[in-house]
Amino acid sequence: MTAQETRSLAANTLRALALDMTNAANSGHPGAPMGLADIATVLFGEVLRFDPKDPTWANRDRFVLSNGHASALLYSLLHLSGHELSLDELRRFRQLGSKTPGHPEYGMTPGVETTTGPLGQGFVNGVGMAIGARMMRARFAGDGSFAPIDHSVFAICGDGCLMEGVTAEAASIAGHLGLGELVYVFDDNQITIDGKTNITFTEDVKARFVAYRWHVLEVDGHDQDAVKAALLVGKAEKTKPTLIIAKTHIGFGSPNRQDTSKAHGEPMGEAETKLTKEKLGWNHPPFHIPADVQAYFAAAGARGHAEHETWTSKLQAWKKADASRAAQWDAHWSREVRADFWASALEKLKAAKGATRAMSGTAINELAKELPGLIGGSADLAGSNKSEIKGSAFLAPGEFAGRNIHFGVREHAMASIANGLVLYGAFVPFGATFLVFSDYMRPALRLAALMKVRQLMVFTHDSIYLGEDGPTHQPVEHLAALRLIPGYTVWRPADGLETAMSWAYAVGEGEEGPHGLVFTRQDVPVLERAAGFDPKTVWRGGYRLVDRPGAKVAIIATGSEVHIAVEAAALLAAKGHLVNVVSIPSVERFRAQDAAYQTSVLGADARLVSLELGRTTSWREFTGLSGLNIGIDRFGESAPYEALAEHFGFTAEKVAAKIELWLKS
Repeated sequence: MTAQETRSLAANTLRALALDMTNAANSGHPGAPMGLADIATVLFGEVLRFDPKDPTWANRDRFVLSNGHASALLYSLLHLSGHELSLDELRRFRQLGSKTPGHPEYGMTPGVETTTGPLGQGFVNGVGMAIGARMMRARFAGDGSFAPIDHSVFAICGDGCLMEGVTAEAASIAGHLGLGELVYVFDDNQITIDGKTNITFTEDVKARFVAYRWHVLEVDGHDQDAVKAALLVGKAEKTKPTLIIAKTHIGFGSPNRQDTSKAHGEPMGEAETKLTKEKLGWNHPPFHIPADVQAYFAAAGARGHAEHETWTSKLQAWKKADASRAAQWDAHWSREVRADFWASALEKLKAAKGATRAMSGTAINELAKELPGLIGGSADLAGSNKSEIKGSAFLAPGEFAGRNIHFGVREHAMASIANGLVLYGAFVPFGATFLVFSDYMRPALRLAALMKVRQLMVFTHDSIYLGEDGPTHQPVEHLAALRLIPGYTVWRPADGLETAMSWAYAVGEGEEGPHGLVFTRQDVPVLERAAGFDPKTVWRGGYRLVDRPGAKVAIIATGSEVHIAVEAAALLAAKGHLVNVVSIPSVERFRAQDAAYQTSVLGADARLVSLELGRTTSWREFTGLSGLNIGIDRFGESAPYEALAEHFGFTAEKVAAKIELWLKS
């Protein structure tokens, strides 16, 4: 069998597997895998560098399937190339407990680099990975004979990905930075679920990406030689990201469904599958893999494994030649902070006065001394977010040694790029913006939680106390909305001590997963705590800040409202009402504690009041239907924050009066 015949057979094997998998599941998307089979064959078989025996190899080429509905294609490729994914798992496509879920999920399937499915997210994750690669190249440039990082980031995306706004944000910054590591294939099959793409999508994609400063190529997606040539040209282009516009036929080979919407999102069924396999010349039982095809993909995996072994040998010699460089390299990939980092951060912040956003800035810069992989930036709000790592440069075209990133006004891309950076493996990334703009970022925050990756987001200007900018910029529902994301941990510290401990937990003391760190614009005082207070108590999410023996009432507060609760409790005590104060910097961490601890903090039979400048509904989880929930369940107003406090009743005197009236009811 000639090389070209083997390639053709390999592509038809991928098509047949897509048919078999979706038919077995009675659900799924066969059309895109069938149309992409020629591209995928040469990409995985002859271009992509990977080691199936170690899918985490630092210098592997990354591959992202942004149009994750084509997952049957990716799973087939991973199985054929020798990853730990059995043929039985392909037979269990989309079934409970399988390693082949409906859309690729990071951490579930060996070789899957990121969770994709929400269109456009994978496109942007790849941009984050490319930034990570370029930053590592700048830090560890090699010695002339060896460069530890020289890989590319490949992705396949569809028209749906390019329609999503987040890809516009990411393509813009990728072109600006000149991320030559990127080689993306646009599957231009001209079909959407609702019909031809021209019902909504008639733009000139080539002109658009040229305007973004990308290198754009056009090929017939079924001409395997042309596809390979384009991929290699893209890989060789180092000054610009490359987009390969590949014309393909969705459902390739299907007599009745090729080039139709029917090929997109439903199995072909027995009759059409039979006709399709006949047209493709495929006369084999379901899930059959010809020996020549198995050997073709296995050879690619073997080449990658050999390259990995050679690279490892050179890396060891490179590290041995420079102990300091080796230590920095290892520190990037371990992403570990020393166990007592929290103590040094606390020393800087325990007596700090001012806004918690400024305290957060101090914590970031203390952490930067300890964690070389800490990098981050803001969506054009660095001065307001206090998110700059001092003494380090900002990334710029051709300049990637710094640790600060100008994301521009691109909140959604910022969060998705941060996901790509943390998935890259060598960095602990953070982004920063106003809390109200977390709405723009929610899909990426949700995916970070689903993937359980340590993506960090700094959210400042956390309440209506943002002030004069008015209700368009004043968050009201946002704390509650973030807390609804499963696995997403929100921190809203009340002072310097809680700020230091929140950061320490988020960067390493806590379990893997994303964290949102929420900070004030306005100043807050230093809170007094009992002698012997253990700062690590903050990591339990909630604790009793003011403890009055015999109290039957407790005020639960977060962030800038904690000191108001303390003052209100003192006013009530002067009137004979004994009231405890509970600070809950993290609802999620407090919820994770056992019932005995929660009861010890809140009180076994205490009447409970919540106090937070946000929606009140969710606080009934703790206060119950009979509790008092003081917050803001409407939009704010434009005014100085002191006037807003008086207007909305968030002064100690007005809070105390409201509680006293409630106690009498």
